[in-house]
Amino acid sequence: MYAVVEIKGKQYKAEKGGLLEVDLFSQEPGAKLEFDSVVLLSDGQNVKVGQPFVSGAKVKTVVEKHIKADKVLVLKFKRRKGYQKLQGHRQNYTILRVEDLAVL
Repeated sequence: MYAVVEIKGKQYKAEKGGLLEVDLFSQEPGAKLEFDSVVLLSDGQNVKVGQPFVSGAKVKTVVEKHIKADKVLVLKFKRRKGYQKLQGHRQNYTILRVEDLAVL
């Protein structure tokens, strides 16, 4: 059984016991989160597609930890002008563990 859930404007495939790497949440590790914005729900035989969301479906998760992605380097330069600028960026993410896919 799996579900496609929308979290902070992005869609993720959630399976029971699986991990989701989503944009940063302010909750501490161990906090429980529920998402009712389930776009698609499948049990292997039947598929329910929401318009826009499946009514009565929820994804229950627990915050595992917060991580930072690998550094992305951005180099700007203008040729023959002696101008160059190097900038780095590390995106913050939250790891969520899917506890249950609830259907009412």
